[in-house]
Amino acid sequence: MCQSVRVTHAPAPRPAEPAPLDVSPLRIGPITVGVPVELAPMAGVTNASFRRLCREQGESALPEAARPQAPGPLPTSDGGLLAPAGLYVTEMVTTRALVERNEKTLAMVRTDPAERVRSIQLYGVDPAVAGQAARILVEEDLADHIDLNFGCPVPKVTRKGGGAALPWKKDLLHAILREVVRGAEDGARRGRREREVPVTVKMRIGVDEEHETYLDAARAAQAAGVAALALHGRTAHQHYAGQADWSAIARLKEACRVPVLGNGDVWTGDHALEMMRQTGCDGVVVGRGCQGRPWLLADIVHALSGSAERTRPDLDAVVATIRAHGRLLTDELGEDRGVRDLRKHIGWYLKGYPVGGQARGELMKVSTLAELDAALSAVRARLPEQVPYPGQAIEGPRGRAGTPRRPHLPDGWLDSPYLSQEQRTLLLQAESDVSGG
Repeated sequence: MCQSVRVTHAPAPRPAEPAPLDVSPLRIGPITVGVPVELAPMAGVTNASFRRLCREQGESALPEAARPQAPGPLPTSDGGLLAPAGLYVTEMVTTRALVERNEKTLAMVRTDPAERVRSIQLYGVDPAVAGQAARILVEEDLADHIDLNFGCPVPKVTRKGGGAALPWKKDLLHAILREVVRGAEDGARRGRREREVPVTVKMRIGVDEEHETYLDAARAAQAAGVAALALHGRTAHQHYAGQADWSAIARLKEACRVPVLGNGDVWTGDHALEMMRQTGCDGVVVGRGCQGRPWLLADIVHALSGSAERTRPDLDAVVATIRAHGRLLTDELGEDRGVRDLRKHIGWYLKGYPVGGQARGELMKVSTLAELDAALSAVRARLPEQVPYPGQAIEGPRGRAGTPRRPHLPDGWLDSPYLSQEQRTLLLQAESDVSGG
């Protein structure tokens, strides 16, 4: 277990403090999520090392009596599992690659043994293959929770009818939901699992403003036996641009009997509180806000636990986190691959801190842990003794939000909400080894 990172804490700003929000634990099948937050899958980001960093940050913000004393699963007295500070989901894996025993995919679903709940996100467009993949995960005891991705807006996914494009085809969506839930149930019987493995769904509002799908998709998911739903408050057309529509999350919550989690524009713990207050949702999902900011999970756990503390790391805390992340990646991937993988995180980590372009460039060239430590020490030595948290300058989108763009879809995809025979054939080509969320 990596060492906890020192952070500075400050009371939340209180200009006109609203009434306290009573946030209850979230129940997803046999899983109790003590603080209802979920780290969303992100391609090339949410590997085992980053998930561990985020989880340990989240757990560090729990009241002392609630902090686990050892790594690994936490069984509950009723035979379930406890996720005390949220769920931490793997990078998305494709169902066909899993069924075909692709080595890279199998490595992605072999999760960190320190994890509390093994949450795997699947992407698939063939109902039979998706069901088979769910059965494998459950029967072979590789997962405690399966999440289905119907929200990816990436063109290489949507142009073949997958991701956020798929819910438009009602017959296909119904078939995938039904087969995955059945596959998970069948896998539990075959593998004689002690507890069921719940299936959840992550989706978007729709393809675009004229082709909304989320309410119909929610009805189909509930009918199939899905345990919870997460809605990103944007369409595929919006990609990550503009503002998320939290009112759609509120409408979904009103329409559903299963738990609903909200996703989109949660950059701080106070944003998480405000989303739950405005929408009535049962929990929040965070993605891009955690890039270079694993302590966002601590900030959210403080907020949703009713604490006035907020996590505001100074530069020394950031440097310590970068070093810890590098060590974890080296253990997971080997030193060469691990340090190279860390490079993409460094710009996110240092955003808003007065490090300078030259120092960032030097850090982007490191290839060993020794070089990383030396470069970080050199950067720190050139700066004042105290380099505080930059504040709102870093509490916003990470990476490139881009601009709205017309979704890449198969020809004639929006002509009918049901599949043509030609489209069925096309979907057989849609499952490449892609990842996204």
